[in-house]
Amino acid sequence: TTIHANSARDGVSRLENMIAMAGIEMPLKAVRSQISSAVNLIVQASRLQDGSRRMVSITEVTGMEGEVISMQEVFRYQRVGLTPDNKIIGHFTATGVRSHFSERFRMWGYDLPANIFEPFAAE
Repeated sequence: TTIHANSARDGVSRLENMIAMAGIEMPLKAVRSQISSAVNLIVQASRLQDGSRRMVSITEVTGMEGEVISMQEVFRYQRVGLTPDNKIIGHFTATGVRSHFSERFRMWGYDLPANIFEPFAAE
């Protein structure tokens, strides 16, 4: 599903608004609980200043903390410079947060190396 938003948190807020506009009478905490159990990952794509589109963030929804949907960014696009013709140079890097889904991937037969979640500096 695609939602147009400026961040993962903004995307979740827009989902809440869409549910409210649909006329569904539910307490906000129940709406957020439904969203947090239904949405696992939020992949944000953006158009950069040079006109290119890039995935800029992968955020996982980890559940609820009180009445707030908890999320953590696991990977992000890191801009490192420009080419001579002003094209953005960058790479995707880990944020240092280990995904809660690591164990689920292992159960599905994908044994991700632990260092996949380690950030690295651009050279």
